[in-house]
Amino acid sequence: MIHGVLFDFSGTLFHFEPDIDGQPLDRARLIDTLTSPITPNLPSEHLEAWHRRDLDPAIHRAVYLAALSAAHPGVATDVLESVYELVFRPEFWMPYPDTILALRGLRQAGIPIGVVSNIAFDIRGVFARSGMAELVDAYVLSYVVGVMKPDPAIFRTACARIGVRPEKTLMIGDSEDADGGATAIGCRFATVDRIPPRDRPNALVTALAAHGVQITGYEG
Repeated sequence: MIHGVLFDFSGTLFHFEPDIDGQPLDRARLIDTLTSPITPNLPSEHLEAWHRRDLDPAIHRAVYLAALSAAHPGVATDVLESVYELVFRPEFWMPYPDTILALRGLRQAGIPIGVVSNIAFDIRGVFARSGMAELVDAYVLSYVVGVMKPDPAIFRTACARIGVRPEKTLMIGDSEDADGGATAIGCRFATVDRIPPRDRPNALVTALAAHGVQITGYEG
């Protein structure tokens, strides 16, 4: 039986959907650069910092501006900086179609929820804008706790904060490398695809059902 669920944030519960109309940028490449857990094409001097990017906002900014510059050669620095700033704006994070259904269903079932994210900024405003802030029992953010996935310590912290033993906890995320690190402490793990919300209508409730958690109200 699953007694607690942990979710990744970007690519799992929400997807970054920036408005870049009028900017000389490739939208798909931009989104991938700013949200993919895979190491982007970076100048060698930034590679070491990449592995610490979500522990410090200043490092995050430097690394991602370098990644954006490498992905969009010739684009002016001020344009890249303005686009980078969009990642902090809640209105550009779109929930997946079943995000609120999954969170509400877990809340109704009395199953505590944690969000575990490699992130360098406060994401609670994203949840608040979508009316979901009160559905999450614990936000475990790398830049706050000082450790990044897949380090087992971040998952131990998350399990402790929702009050559920790892072996009774399910971690759902889009990265087997990062989110799958939860299995090192005994959690179950389910993966979902990091694709646009319109192409992934029910992956969260399906993942929950596969681990014995049926969401009331879902018909699919």
